[in-house]
Amino acid sequence: HDIVICSDEIHCDLLLGRTQHIPVAALDPEIAQRTITLVAPSKTFNVPGLGCSAAIVQNAALRQQLTKASSGIVPHVNVLGISAAIAAYTECQTWHDELLAYLTANRDFLVDYIEQHLPNLRVTVPEATYLAWIDCQDAGIDGEPYEFFLKEAKVALNAGIRFGEEGKAFVRLNFGTQRARLEEGLARMRRALAG
Repeated sequence: HDIVICSDEIHCDLLLGRTQHIPVAALDPEIAQRTITLVAPSKTFNVPGLGCSAAIVQNAALRQQLTKASSGIVPHVNVLGISAAIAAYTECQTWHDELLAYLTANRDFLVDYIEQHLPNLRVTVPEATYLAWIDCQDAGIDGEPYEFFLKEAKVALNAGIRFGEEGKAFVRLNFGTQRARLEEGLARMRRALAG
């Protein structure tokens, strides 16, 4: 169909466990010629304000089209952003390893807590990043789950509906936080569901 794939792979450095990231462009040489891959240190190293990201485009003609289309819209990378990205990717491996261990532990705590204390919710074990999709279909919630948890538990989650109609009964929880905050949020959700 002669389509271009714009693949946002900004979370590719946040793999939990033995998960392997396979870039879309690596699937097939023909696919690579149609793919714009977006990456950045912003999610992994928490530096979004530095404005340093990259678009990897193997096809020269497609790269020229992207450059032309983004001119005046996408800002240029600044020296501070480039320096921070180089430092993040070359001098922060220990920190990165510790981050992944912390996120993995929080993910495991979240999944175990839901299984043990929130049996009417379901969560698929995230293989990467710090975001968990929680299925609230069987929780007996009237209305939007994110509104229920915000009002009744004072826990702000992302509304699944923002990601399409199929996500209406879901919420997205960010577990990339202090363990005590995660524990408190889950306990509030549990109390709200208990009524």
